Amino acid sequence: MTSTYPAWVFDNSPIPDPGGHGERAVRFLRRLKHPASTAPGNLFQLTPWQERIVRRIYGPRYPDGRRIVKEVFLMIPRGNRKTSLAAALALLHLLGPERVPAGQIIFAASDREQAGIGFREAVEIVRQDRRLGQVTRIYDAHNSAKMIQSTIDGSTLKAIPADGRGQHGTTPTFVLADETHSWRKNRELWEALRTGMAKRPGGLIVMATTAGRGREGLAAERYDYARKIALGEIVNEEYLPILFEPQEGDDWQDEAMWHRVNPGLAYGFPDIDGLRTLAREAADSPSEMYAFRQFHLCEWMGNSHDPLFNFETYDARQFDDDEADISEFPCWVGVDLSRSGDLTAVVAAFLWPDGQVTLRPKFFVPGEDLKARSDRDGVPYQAWADQGFIHLCPGPIIDEEAVEAEIREICGTYDVQEIAFDPHLAARIMQRLYDDGLPVVELRQSPLNMGLAGADLEKIVNGKLVRHDGHPVLRNHLSSVVAVRTDSGLTRMVKGRKTDRIDGAVAAAMAVSRACAGESNLSGYNDPAASLFVF
Repeated sequence: MTSTYPAWVFDNSPIPDPGGHGERAVRFLRRLKHPASTAPGNLFQLTPWQERIVRRIYGPRYPDGRRIVKEVFLMIPRGNRKTSLAAALALLHLLGPERVPAGQIIFAASDREQAGIGFREAVEIVRQDRRLGQVTRIYDAHNSAKMIQSTIDGSTLKAIPADGRGQHGTTPTFVLADETHSWRKNRELWEALRTGMAKRPGGLIVMATTAGRGREGLAAERYDYARKIALGEIVNEEYLPILFEPQEGDDWQDEAMWHRVNPGLAYGFPDIDGLRTLAREAADSPSEMYAFRQFHLCEWMGNSHDPLFNFETYDARQFDDDEADISEFPCWVGVDLSRSGDLTAVVAAFLWPDGQVTLRPKFFVPGEDLKARSDRDGVPYQAWADQGFIHLCPGPIIDEEAVEAEIREICGTYDVQEIAFDPHLAARIMQRLYDDGLPVVELRQSPLNMGLAGADLEKIVNGKLVRHDGHPVLRNHLSSVVAVRTDSGLTRMVKGRKTDRIDGAVAAAMAVSRACAGESNLSGYNDPAASLFVF
């Protein structure tokens, strides 16, 4: 399989239901009432795609009658009424044919307010039907525990906020883990609920969320697992991935794709005009574009908790610049030397007369234990080396002489104006280059200096002035940048996770910053952001 899209939701293919559990679940949900329903008698509106999901969860069974599906990962854009569906499923376990004596149904979320959203949906459904009201007690006092209790068998539905420590010892029969993309510090809650689920048979977890950002955390891990199952890389019939997300190559501005990932659009939710308005605003703002793609198209945004670069723009700026052309332009070089485990990056920035900047990177990686390094960082170092995108240094460390030779080669080939280093790790190489008359410049990687340098790189990339040859390592490093906005208005470039590498982005920012200073006729003598290297 090459797509994660849940085509089975729409293709009318048979869904096994040997015991009729799926049919009974659908009938129960259709008899519920919802205050926002436009159907006669306010009956709960179960759209065909929602019905298919319900049947797929509850229909398939093992020969002994046990439900096959034990965990569902439902990722769907905002506005597609996933919370209403989840609330109805909770009542299916509290009062419907999936109930068990003294069952514990739990709505869990990152905070009290979010947990209360699904709970209030369930309360409103109960209050719409006098029959349900007669067999339940609702506890919904302000700042107190939220609970619906069944007087039939003592089962309870509770809303649980962030504190996971208090949930050890519970034995839930149904868990809605809501908006898990925002569960930054709630792994203990998840572990308590999931381990408690194993104490009694027949439990079901529904993780319902929009897409998140970053590659660390609970939601990212579960999403990655769901993708592997959807792609057929892992076989686990007890885990049901339902991923309404764009596929590779999809255009985020294509309304046909909007309909594909927002199955509710065909039924009037979310509002298509509202999406169009948001998309127009997103076209001119990287941060708004990323938010639109994440929340309304359900695109998991990789490393970018807060993106600095617009990769739609960056990818469109790939050119095969002729060496004879760029050799005529002034060149600035940024060098980011490595600490243990990092790469060393040397990036040359060529300034065109019209303000465009061509980036040419060179990367150095220790060759020893390369597979383990590749597995840890999640990137294909050996393939990149085979294709000439990185230089492998023998042994466990990067050969400083190889880096110096590369810098000298650049200086001998192009019109290099400056070579920018942070002196922290570069004193010896800077001294040798300086002694030979090469234009070494000190650019300390302080928050102020790198904040300004990052802003220059952001301006070049997002302003459609960058030119590059599609170097995959440089793009990987740029995509690994997470922007941290400070109170002073500066933007710091940091890693999304500790195994990410942003050395190429740092070196590019240093080179571009010096190029921008050169364009404005500032030198190392009169630019406060840098000083000429002097012993």
